[in-house]
Amino acid sequence: MDHSLYFTEHHHQVREMVREFSRDQIAPVARELDRTSEFPWQNIKAMGELGLLGVPWSEALGGAGMDQLSYYITIHEMAKVDASHALTISAHTNLGTSPIVEFGTEVQQRQYVPLLASGKVLGGFGLTETGAGSDAGGTATTAADRGDHYLLNGSKVFITHAGVGEIFSVTARTEPGQGNKGITSFIVTKDTVDLEQCRGLGVGHAEDLPKTKGVRAGKKEDKMGWRASDTRELVFEDAVVPKENVLGKPGYGFINFLKTLDGGRIGIAALSLGIAEGAYEEALRYAGVRKQFGRFIGSFQAVSFQLADMAMEIEAGTHLLYHAAWLKQNGKPFKKEAAMAKLYCSELAMRTTTKAVQIFGGYGYTTEYPVERMMRDAKVCEIGEGTSEIQRIVIARQILGEVAD
Repeated sequence: MDHSLYFTEHHHQVREMVREFSRDQIAPVARELDRTSEFPWQNIKAMGELGLLGVPWSEALGGAGMDQLSYYITIHEMAKVDASHALTISAHTNLGTSPIVEFGTEVQQRQYVPLLASGKVLGGFGLTETGAGSDAGGTATTAADRGDHYLLNGSKVFITHAGVGEIFSVTARTEPGQGNKGITSFIVTKDTVDLEQCRGLGVGHAEDLPKTKGVRAGKKEDKMGWRASDTRELVFEDAVVPKENVLGKPGYGFINFLKTLDGGRIGIAALSLGIAEGAYEEALRYAGVRKQFGRFIGSFQAVSFQLADMAMEIEAGTHLLYHAAWLKQNGKPFKKEAAMAKLYCSELAMRTTTKAVQIFGGYGYTTEYPVERMMRDAKVCEIGEGTSEIQRIVIARQILGEVAD
């Protein structure tokens, strides 16, 4: 697909580079990593060396110095081969690093961003709690002011990189009874759970990074999809967080994190679209080699119409995604467009992977082909970073607000 409306020659080069890496390094191990649920440290190291863990950040901060579009292209392209690897980039870059780039002081940026942008360590984002999922304002984790530091108590659930990561932006309640206005964000650090392996590989751990006492990872979740991605609880037990680790202004944690999620939604849209496109490409290939009733199944209208629908919807999703990305890149409002792209592409990923499994028939239900994995990976796209229901609320508020104005 040539989208010269959005892409420059540089963007095409980024896409080729990611495509080649995904094909050569990720495709051969994706099935096994999904089966064992192992975190792909070897590939993380290679991704860091290629600059894929710091695509949109400036070279001054240790990043690759590219733009937002290059970042979304990276996720989109990688997700065609494996959603877990694409999510690692998305969660690390948008959720782990962008809050420090956007809301951090110069000192905080210098201390943390180069470690993250270079891929030396992985980052994450602590927002979701058992009682605060879609209701992110229901944060119960507390931060008690102790003069020169805060004492954090509570836990975050379903946190990507809670185990493997070392630097996190997290929310806690600094003012009881203040609702959304009583939430502040903080930077906390801990050691990766894979210390030995990381020391051996020279990636994933920074010895000289001061670690926050009282922060630890809980048990690893055993998930339906995104199995090569690390998801755990992040626990604070009298965690001692110095005052200089407050991220943004006190009381602005909730407001700032919503901005982070707006950008993250474009990332999940890119990831969802990648899954859909990957499944479509597999189904298209298969329809041209599989024979039934003495002819290729692609020649049957029942199959060809499904492929036609997939192609059309992927085209529509591509425009929604890159339109939202273009708006963000050019500093224009993009909240509604990001929610639309995320909602449409995530539901598209589910529809497309389901059709792909159907086209493969019995084989589609086995691990011999990647479409069953893609189908499992697609489901959580309708849940993470704001459920489909929450996206509809966001869109409705935006369009009705426009009417009211």
